[in-house]
Amino acid sequence: MGRVKFTSGRIDSFRGPVGETASGAKRSQAFLWDATVPGLALRVTANGARTYVFQSRLHDGTGLRLTIGDPKHWAIPAAQEEARRLQTLIDQKLDPRLERSRTLAAQVEARKSAADERARREVTGLEAWAAYVSDRHASWGPRYRLDHAAMVAAGGRPHGRSRAPKTTQPGALRQLLERPLAEIDAGVVESWVRSQTEIRPRVASLGFQMLRAFVAWCVTSPTYGAIVNPTACDGRRFTSLLAKRKPKRDAIEREQLRPWFAEVLKLPPIPSSYLRFVLLTGCRPGEAAALRWEDVDFRWLSITLRDKVEGVRTIPLTPYVASFLLERRAMNERRPDAPVRIRRDAMAVAEFNDSWRPSPWVFPATRDKRGGHITKANKAHERALAAAGLPHVSQHGLRRSFGSLAEWVECPIGIVAQIQGHKPSAIAEKHYRVRPIDLLRQWHTRIEAWILTEAGLAIDDTRKIVLLRGVMA
Repeated sequence: MGRVKFTSGRIDSFRGPVGETASGAKRSQAFLWDATVPGLALRVTANGARTYVFQSRLHDGTGLRLTIGDPKHWAIPAAQEEARRLQTLIDQKLDPRLERSRTLAAQVEARKSAADERARREVTGLEAWAAYVSDRHASWGPRYRLDHAAMVAAGGRPHGRSRAPKTTQPGALRQLLERPLAEIDAGVVESWVRSQTEIRPRVASLGFQMLRAFVAWCVTSPTYGAIVNPTACDGRRFTSLLAKRKPKRDAIEREQLRPWFAEVLKLPPIPSSYLRFVLLTGCRPGEAAALRWEDVDFRWLSITLRDKVEGVRTIPLTPYVASFLLERRAMNERRPDAPVRIRRDAMAVAEFNDSWRPSPWVFPATRDKRGGHITKANKAHERALAAAGLPHVSQHGLRRSFGSLAEWVECPIGIVAQIQGHKPSAIAEKHYRVRPIDLLRQWHTRIEAWILTEAGLAIDDTRKIVLLRGVMA
């Protein structure tokens, strides 16, 4: 059939293939060619399927046939325009099939990118926070990890310290980080700071510091860098909104030493020795709590502490501290009597005696069935302070007391800092001061002797050191 001008009537009236091929086979398709646009045809198959097709030859002579679409969906002018576009590509020595493949691939990639972008935009702050904590927790101390967990705690748990049916509150950052990460901008953070400062100002200040570090980490992350708002925590306005952190001033003063020691010595042995140890060594409360017997060297009179700055540090074992630690060790190695509930059962008593082992901790927890170390002695210390008529002093305040009281004997500040585990504050301290343990012991013993004298507990340092070395010889 020759070429005809496409009209709606001719398209609708054109029927399927009729007759047979020269070989006698039935025809499978028939074509109606357009006279207006060369290469455009309507193809009708034997089962009645109707489509517009385009047929031509590439620049190398290769035949080409492409399907345009169903006449129900393509108007005649649109089909003609598409045929002209395909012929234009061929005239430019381009293969329309490759162009179509590239277009389809680009569309698939665009859809995938759009889906990925939507998924990334839906990432909540809590999801990014979990990745942040997982990446950074190895470089944090135990307390800092707990603080991060508390900041995003869901809350709602029964309050363990309350007899009334109370539940814990959600963490300060929980509600903020439940939002999509992309929505956490400076305005949202400012609203959070204002609301939290009214409720819990100190927690809000700590939470903001953590949030700022978290945002800085997200900015450098390949996963969250394109989502997070890098300026979410920038601006001086937050400085005026957050509660000012005043330096703590709680410490035992010179005239308070006598009543403090008098009441602390009345406490049970473990909290009493623990509190005296913190005051007389100036160590961090956590370092004292985690002290093991293997870290105390009675022969060479030294103590190895787990330092959060340097990893470990060695300080002198002074005479008075050594004396009550020896008493603690003797008590620790003394097997206690079997519990009352099993005393009538000889086998149970024998099993208890065989399984008992001394605690590896210098200051063990008395009520911990797992054999852990003491975590805090707040209640015992508060009782002692109340009995002595002294104001509140935290356990860290005892560490602060050591540094303050050391000035009464005019001890060099660098020696006090080295005993307490502070970072060197000057180039000379960092690079040009190498102090042996004996030099630290000379000043540390002097500090201890002055404190004990003010407390009315002076001892003969020389006699005590000789006695200790005689015991351990």
